[in-house]
Amino acid sequence: MAAAVASARRALARSTKPLVCYAVEQLPAKKGGDALYEQLRTAVASGDAELREALTIPACDARSWRVPAGWMWRIVCTEGPQVADMNAWSAADPRERFYTSKTRQMHATHLTVGDRLWSNMPFMRPLATIVEDTIAYGFDEDGAGVHDVIGSRCDPYTNHLLTGETKNDTCHSNLTRAALRDGLTEFDVHDVLNVFMCTGFTRDTQQYFTKPSPVAVGDYLEFLAETDLLVSASCCPQGDVSMACGAGGEPVTYPLGVEVYQPREGLLESCGWAPSEPSKYAGGHGL
Repeated sequence: MAAAVASARRALARSTKPLVCYAVEQLPAKKGGDALYEQLRTAVASGDAELREALTIPACDARSWRVPAGWMWRIVCTEGPQVADMNAWSAADPRERFYTSKTRQMHATHLTVGDRLWSNMPFMRPLATIVEDTIAYGFDEDGAGVHDVIGSRCDPYTNHLLTGETKNDTCHSNLTRAALRDGLTEFDVHDVLNVFMCTGFTRDTQQYFTKPSPVAVGDYLEFLAETDLLVSASCCPQGDVSMACGAGGEPVTYPLGVEVYQPREGLLESCGWAPSEPSKYAGGHGL
């Protein structure tokens, strides 16, 4: 009897079409509306946003920057194909940080225009929204996409397991050094948005794979800060990630650019935009 029940459950699972787990259409609408976010895609080109800061993330290293609520930032391919591992924290409380797992569940394995970067519990709010993605890769015949929230950052611990070597220019180490400069610790470094990285899962073994990034000089990924943020990103020592981590060889690496823009005064507010607010849940978990 038990075997028959188990067999029926297996058959039910195999015969049922995929069910999207979250009713994402019920998520709170973007403050200011979709029309505002569409306008922001061209705000820099149209003169509706002014450059306030520009910096370079050196190859095989990390840098951080601050973005006030309602400002935008870009990560820009400036010299050659290169991917970046990005962290983000609330500037007011670094315990609130980018939460890749919930972002993945709410949106997709790979992010693009309109997707929001959600923060961890108990805060659970949008930290930022992607307003432009010049690559617009979609998904290819192997199921690969760009800007993933499935892979973690490369790190010295895994590298030591694979090679026995000490490597200190991994993205985790790079982000850790940047975090320490900002008064944070290694424990504040968290799972990343893999900017420009082209990844997926193999169809036969379901293993995480990479492809050479399709990013070209001039491409950028642009965000709107939905609250005051501290952002950090590492130029991955794997370059465009066209070779496996720990496999040996010397990847070609490049720096990346960061640009921070302030929209013209009143642009967002006139559309009803306001900074995001932490979750209002006050149920006490049933205690």
